[in-house]
Amino acid sequence: ADLGQTRGHYERRRERIAKGQHQRHRRQGFADDDDGDHAEHLQRLFHQHGGIEQHADKYVAENDDYSAIMIKILADRLAEAFAEVLHLYVRKEYWGYAPDENLKLDQILVEGYQGTRPAPGYPACPEHSEKRRLFDLLDVEKSGILLTENYAMYPAASVCGYYFSHPGSQYFNVGRISTDQVADYARRKNLTVADVEKLLAQNLNY
Repeated sequence: ADLGQTRGHYERRRERIAKGQHQRHRRQGFADDDDGDHAEHLQRLFHQHGGIEQHADKYVAENDDYSAIMIKILADRLAEAFAEVLHLYVRKEYWGYAPDENLKLDQILVEGYQGTRPAPGYPACPEHSEKRRLFDLLDVEKSGILLTENYAMYPAASVCGYYFSHPGSQYFNVGRISTDQVADYARRKNLTVADVEKLLAQNLNY
């Protein structure tokens, strides 16, 4: 798409729990500047470790359930590892906002770098149906990754998420939401309140 062209938008919930003098966070706050313009780019990440299902099925057919389970676990770990490596290249080269980053492994594991990489289902964005917007925006199915009716990705060894490069970006927990928040979210997503209550069941305070 051309730069500056709007192809879609995402619905998010603001952090509900005040922490002393700190403001309540929301994801868009790390992508907008004070004028509401998108000063920071939001990158969507999809990664799949393909071919694993066929190998797992082969082991199952041979009654080797252990190998089938282990190869799926290995695929999951590789997908996550490649996502981490891609994020490193984004920071240092592709976006280049941290070209001099030189962190040790223990610093990377505690996310000592600038920016964040949350995903649908994280406490900051607990609602999985937003994956549908990502899939439609990026034509993800063409890559071989499918989205089920319950918003699970197939193959299971697939990763999706958002990149935020803002230096103030951080992980947070939306927390519990009330009936007025549910009604507002339902209005913005053009869903019924019952639908939203199902999508955000773990976040309801009633």
